[in-house]
Amino acid sequence: MSINLTFRPARASDAAACAPLVFESGEHEFEFFLGVPAARCIPFLEYSFALSAGRFSWRRHEVAVDAQGKIVAVLAAHDGRRILADDAHIVWTLSRHFGVLRTVPMLLRGLVLETELPKPKRAQTLIAHCATNEEARGTGIFSALFQHALRSDVADQRGLDASGREIVLDVLVSNERAASLYRRLGFVELPRRKPRSSRLPAPLESVRMRFDARK
Repeated sequence: MSINLTFRPARASDAAACAPLVFESGEHEFEFFLGVPAARCIPFLEYSFALSAGRFSWRRHEVAVDAQGKIVAVLAAHDGRRILADDAHIVWTLSRHFGVLRTVPMLLRGLVLETELPKPKRAQTLIAHCATNEEARGTGIFSALFQHALRSDVADQRGLDASGREIVLDVLVSNERAASLYRRLGFVELPRRKPRSSRLPAPLESVRMRFDARK
């Protein structure tokens, strides 16, 4: 790969650069969950990313930075042992940003979305918010970021020790390009355990994949 990259943990000051990438990682899911257009989803993600806790916090993310200092890729790791406060935090975050009245239907949609994108179990780490800047896609940047995240110095902090934990992620059934990338990285599809909820739009049907270090 010819692009000169560095990898590092995200910072609160990265919020403006990372929020659009996080949105692109699941724009249909965010629009369903929040019930607002992209122009309002991204400011919420920027606000949430800058916070020190929660599932959208900078503390959960790793970034790839190019030679000009631009963030070109991002991913998050959600360790199932460290997410107990996430539900309470998202209620607080939504209420602060959108107001209490708008938060209630968001939470109800979030419960529906969670039937398709379940939280990680204690023995799992969920990879999420996987995105690469549009002009840098297809150059191997995300693969390099993922491999960086699996290295021992980062893996211990992020709960990505593949020898002791199950690493999983979700991908839309319709997103074959992303699924192909994940297969190349060593992920395998898991069998579906229950049908898609009738309250979830069909385009949000997803498949969970598990990392197989032997592949």
